[in-house]
This record gives sequence, C-alpha cells and structure tokens, in this order.
Amino acid sequence: MLSFLFLGDMIVLSSVPGSAQQEFSFTSVEKGVLLVASPSLSDPNFHQSVLLIVEHGRGGTVGLILNRPTNVLVSEALPDFTVLKQTIHRLFAGGPVERTQLVLLFRLTQLLPDTRQIVDGIYVGTPRVLERIMTQPKPSEAFRAFSGFAGWAPGQLEHEMRDGTWGVLPKNSFDIFDEDSTTLWPDCITRLQVSRSISY
Repeated sequence: MLSFLFLGDMIVLSSVPGSAQQEFSFTSVEKGVLLVASPSLSDPNFHQSVLLIVEHGRGGTVGLILNRPTNVLVSEALPDFTVLKQTIHRLFAGGPVERTQLVLLFRLTQLLPDTRQIVDGIYVGTPRVLERIMTQPKPSEAFRAFSGFAGWAPGQLEHEMRDGTWGVLPKNSFDIFDEDSTTLWPDCITRLQVSRSISY
C-alpha cells in the first residue's frame, strides 16, 4: 500500500550505484534542474531517464524520474481518494528508493498551504493540495504522482557526474507536465548536444 511522502530538507540517503564513460561535462547541481542520463548509463534504474532535482544540500540529493509512467492509474493506487475516481492520471515510477511512498508534484500559479516550492511554478505538496486542484481546477494547474524517488548520499552525485554519468539542463528547460514522457529523454539529449554539454 502506498503512503504519502512530503519530502523534507534534510533527507539522508543511502548510496545508489552508477557508472558511465566520460561523456558529459561536469555542471553544478541545484534544486529545480533536470538531470539527464548519459546514453552509456546501463543501470536499469536510470537507463535513459530524466530527473527533476527536488532537493540538494548537505544531506544529499533527491530527484524524481519524469519519464517512467506505469500502467497503474493513480485512482487505483489511491482507491479511497474519491476525487480521483473516473480519472485517467497515471502513476509514475519516481525512482528506486521508498517505492511504497507516494510523492505529489504540482504545477501551481502560487504557493499554497501544504506545499513546498522546488522552482518557480513547481511544488511538492500533500493530498490536501491534490484534492483542491481536482475539485477547483484551474487551466494552468497540473499534478503528477510518483511512487518512490531517486537519492544520492552527500557528494555521490557530483562524483557520478565527474565520471560522465549525468548531464544537466537548466531550470524550466521543458514544461515537464506537458512534455511527452516518451520523447523527453531524446529531446534532452538533443539539447545537451546543441549546448555542447555532451561530447560527440
């Protein structure tokens, strides 16, 4: 059974392995950027993945994989959540850590109670926020639900990036709620090639 997780500022994470050839140039990571897997990254947890970094600090780094929709409807994962009945929102696999925990990501026009801002317009929040945007929808608002998340211990992600495992795209490179998840990774790779963040 899934339970809700409101990601905090001081999450300490266990190690998640990663290796790849030297393909990407090293770029600093910060909250809100997109982390793009190198084409040579073969780890099945992250192969051809794009992650939104939702936490980065002394306690480690947390990200959500944006392009792993599952065949499970959010209404099936949360059968007691009546506002989701008859909806077709799909649950995304957010990463290999705490897969029984559900993280809610929102596109909102303003900061609301029970939310925490990731980057301008994008927030993590609680079920109360989900209920509000489902019962009082606004055209610009959207949400995604993720089971689990990705995590790196302090300094681990920077080490993987020096090894060429990951590339970074700036904040708001894509509208992550409208972008087709099946084309997100190749689109990100193209942008990295154009910006020469990836070697040929």
